[in-house]
Amino acid sequence: MTKEKIYIFDTTLRDGAQTEGVNFSIDDKNKIAKALSNLGVDYLEGGWPGANTLDTTFFNKPPKLENTILTAFGMTKKAGRSAENDPGLSALLNTSAPAICLVGKSWDFHVDVALGITKEENIENIKESAKLFIKNKREFMFDAEHFFDGYKKNPEYALSCVKTAFDEGARWIVLCDTNGGTLPNEIGEIVSKVSNKIPGKNLGIHAHNDTENAVANSLTAVLAGARQIQGTINGLGERCGNANLISLIPSLVLKKSFSENFEIKINKEKVKTLTECSRLLDEILNRKSNRRAAYVGPSAFAHKGGLHVSAVTKNPKTYEHIDPNMVGNVRNIIVSDQAGKSNIISRLTKYGIKIDKNDPKVQTLLNEVKDREFIGYSYDGADASFELLARRIMDEIPKYITIHMYDVSVKKSASGEIISSAKAQLEVDKKLSICEGEGNGPVNALDNAIRNNIDNLGKYSKYLKDLKLVDYKVRILNTGTNATTRVSIESTDSKGKSWFTIGVSPNIIDASFKALVDSLDYKLYKDKAPENN
Repeated sequence: MTKEKIYIFDTTLRDGAQTEGVNFSIDDKNKIAKALSNLGVDYLEGGWPGANTLDTTFFNKPPKLENTILTAFGMTKKAGRSAENDPGLSALLNTSAPAICLVGKSWDFHVDVALGITKEENIENIKESAKLFIKNKREFMFDAEHFFDGYKKNPEYALSCVKTAFDEGARWIVLCDTNGGTLPNEIGEIVSKVSNKIPGKNLGIHAHNDTENAVANSLTAVLAGARQIQGTINGLGERCGNANLISLIPSLVLKKSFSENFEIKINKEKVKTLTECSRLLDEILNRKSNRRAAYVGPSAFAHKGGLHVSAVTKNPKTYEHIDPNMVGNVRNIIVSDQAGKSNIISRLTKYGIKIDKNDPKVQTLLNEVKDREFIGYSYDGADASFELLARRIMDEIPKYITIHMYDVSVKKSASGEIISSAKAQLEVDKKLSICEGEGNGPVNALDNAIRNNIDNLGKYSKYLKDLKLVDYKVRILNTGTNATTRVSIESTDSKGKSWFTIGVSPNIIDASFKALVDSLDYKLYKDKAPENN
């Protein structure tokens, strides 16, 4: 049986760039373009040349894309001028992009209100714009903006818009759910009807996520006849975002209902790079990955309940719809107050600790975790603190730096400046050191007190020189005079490794100090530092 080809069109660099808070540089765009080409998307929309300096510069010196067709975006000509004399269209023609995607109105409401022209003029704009690019031998695509809203209000006019572009030679007619308010049942019905006028091999879908249905709408459109899917990496885009290609691609490749009938250029080996691709974009944007992102999120294959973990350790299929390795992700067994022995054993195995499930230390650790969770600890996102706790119970953690006392003060100067200072007395190999420092907060001051006196820590100084505190979070677990504070710290080193530690106490400084000490101990343990004599 011959499978039908589905084409993947990525618009991360154009529609994704319209995300609130996202500002790509040229270097960013080149890195993303290269990653997407390596992944194997069919089309990559690089931006809107002529609309802004960044996109114009990008197209003036575009990256070499071995596996992907670079596509330039623009809009249909303006009313009252010819296509040949439209500056926007000229900017597109001046690029070397082999494919052009033009957005045009297909909802009569927008023609009346947004453009302020007649319906006939809008049709003429679409027609003449299409003619120009077909004449200049560019692969032409028409993005029918607001198509689904337009079709629901005036199907005859919406169809006339897309039929005009198709009749003039458009390779693709892309039906856009621009406001993102159309539901899957509507998508299926409308795409099916349009495919009676325009062949499915020429139809695409561009879905927005305002009802959390962009992925579902895209898959529904394919089943109804569409053969091109537009979307972005991690679902970037206006408002609630676009259809997330990181979810769509593995669904198309790994789910039988699609893989048995359709094929995309991205094979199973490339699908294994999706987690890496997703996190590359997050790294470029300097933001944390969405833990619960389908397929690629750090929590996508996380198991917390003891019942779940027990089953997963016997056969992962019990609670996993695919093997996480198929998308480049990993399984994560969570330890919490809902844990059973299976959680503990699984996590210890991850750390390379071999222990019999009937060993009393397993129960001891489980009880300790549940007791600590009761008073406010949470090891879901504090792997380093949990590993230290486990290894201490297993008698595997040497005694490192002894901290005899610490003192933290916060003062406000006459000028209004807030100054935090810290002092700690540390002992290494029976030698006492007084460490002092200042910072923009008590934790930063404590951290600086140790860091600024790193050379006084004897044999441990070389291990801690590259330690950096990256993030610091505080959560007040309850209110009133007996409030409990939970502090989590993210640390990193020169090897690029990150780890998370946690501290809990009624006192925020004490909680912070516990998390900080765990961070130091974890670094020393991982680097195989010697014991304190």
